[in-house]
Amino acid sequence: MENSINKSKELRASIKLVNARLNFEGYVPGNQPVSIDYTPPLGDNLGYTSLELLLLSLSSCVGSAVLVFLRRMKRTVSALDISSVGIRHEEHPTGFKTITLEMDLHSDDVTDEDMNKVIELTEDFCPVMAMLHGNVEVTQKYNIRRILPGK
Repeated sequence: MENSINKSKELRASIKLVNARLNFEGYVPGNQPVSIDYTPPLGDNLGYTSLELLLLSLSSCVGSAVLVFLRRMKRTVSALDISSVGIRHEEHPTGFKTITLEMDLHSDDVTDEDMNKVIELTEDFCPVMAMLHGNVEVTQKYNIRRILPGK
């Protein structure tokens, strides 16, 4: 039993160079490969950059946490879109200085109070957010759209 517990906490990924520049294919067991590249002149822009993948990881992690918490609160969400913008440092390493997540949520029963509580919880619940804490200033914003009857 202990061995299966350890396995559940272990994630594996690998990359393979696929051209003479900086284009890699990334693999995670059981999933489709993802193309990773760099912008010209070093790369050919044939896939996501590493920082774009980080933005996607953070967005999906926060989005999952938001939905889990709102569902536990018995709230209904018919759609959730998250846009993320990362501003990079100008000197090397040029990682993110700030990231802004903007959530567009469709619901008739989620309140501002609910969202403020959920956003606070995501800061401790989302592992990607936790890893960025202290290194990148992350701002979460939201817009609740009410579902109009008959639409």
